[in-house]
Amino acid sequence: DPADDTSPAWSGDGRHIVFVTDRDGNREIYQMNADGTQQFNLTHNAYDDETPACSPDGSAIAFASYRDGNWEIYVMAADGSDPKRLTEHKSADMSPSWSADGQRIAFASNRDENWEIYVMNADGTGLQRLISDDATDSSPAWSPDGSAIAFESYRDGDMELYLIASSEAV
Repeated sequence: DPADDTSPAWSGDGRHIVFVTDRDGNREIYQMNADGTQQFNLTHNAYDDETPACSPDGSAIAFASYRDGNWEIYVMAADGSDPKRLTEHKSADMSPSWSADGQRIAFASNRDENWEIYVMNADGTGLQRLISDDATDSSPAWSPDGSAIAFESYRDGDMELYLIASSEAV
């Protein structure tokens, strides 16, 4: 497709890839088979959706969406049905990442004046800030065993990768 296709994420079983595309005039989340066949739109809305992340069991997809006038974290069934907003804040929430057990979601937010990493339960409850630093922290990624979260940070004057124990919430 001549449109921009970005932000690929594998399904838990490795059979599908979800991704973001602007082929419909705005940024939507699509799914396709791992071989690139059977591409179809999961989100079908007039607002931008970004950064999909598949749950480890393949039943759900977390993503960031601007559908309510602000970037918030949503979760939907793997077939695109039943989207639910998990966060609600005047600042932006982006880049969700599932824990290996599917019980928690890490994400980046600028709700404390700069970008920090937060974690919450998969249903949106139990929100905790994981990092408190003056630098920009973003793009969280859980370790396979769920004990740590890797993230990028601008704290040393350029973007570098860091690791923090997932239990170290502020």
